[in-house]
Amino acid sequence: MRVVGSRATGMIAVCRILCILLVGAWRFGIRAESAPSAADRSTYLSEIARVLQTDWPKNRTVTIVCHGHSVPAGYFKTPEVRSLDAYPHLLRVALAERYPHAVINVIVTAIGGENSEGGAGRFETDVIALKPDILTIDYALNDRGIGLERARIAWAAMIEQAIASGTKVICLTPTPDLASKISDPTDPLNQHAQQIRQLVALYRVGLVDSLAPFRAAAEKGTDLSTLMSQGNHPNRRGHELVAQALVDWFR
Repeated sequence: MRVVGSRATGMIAVCRILCILLVGAWRFGIRAESAPSAADRSTYLSEIARVLQTDWPKNRTVTIVCHGHSVPAGYFKTPEVRSLDAYPHLLRVALAERYPHAVINVIVTAIGGENSEGGAGRFETDVIALKPDILTIDYALNDRGIGLERARIAWAAMIEQAIASGTKVICLTPTPDLASKISDPTDPLNQHAQQIRQLVALYRVGLVDSLAPFRAAAEKGTDLSTLMSQGNHPNRRGHELVAQALVDWFR
């Protein structure tokens, strides 16, 4: 009788999980025959790109908010802040060159030392209130301190609020930490990166896989310290890799 009861309990648990997955698939329009994927880079920001190409007097300001921790905040070798060499500003400069008639406002709401739970806690007042056209989220480095499950809940909350407000979302995997094993899939940095990729696919938002070009550089023999200002903060060269990946979303 105990075995039967155990099997019955297991079947109930499996059924509950399947129901959750089916509801999630229905909610996000995921077809059973195909795995979810990130937003299509060629079309996801096309409407905003059209706004950026609109001349005065029919144009309007396009607002981009960069939310996260010390990296988008511009910390280099702490406590030195070099925001003009960080990817939010580099993105602003690159977009201004690509769209010389556009009015672009890049706002940084990042706070050094913060994790995604802190970012989610102030999301409504500090981010949604700005009515951004585009939002970037970058918290994975610090999220290692709170673990995958708590980070997933916080990221999902921010993504859902942004989508509900009509904001286009681009999630960033982490830039390196020299203390991490960048080639080890079990390293917490890679685990958080993978979770972000999964969330992006679930919600069908944009992905900038910041970790990928650093890993590729390391595999080609580049000393990652040449891309870093300190162990867990990129230098300008490192930020340029992230900025270029962001610019690639504007077609």
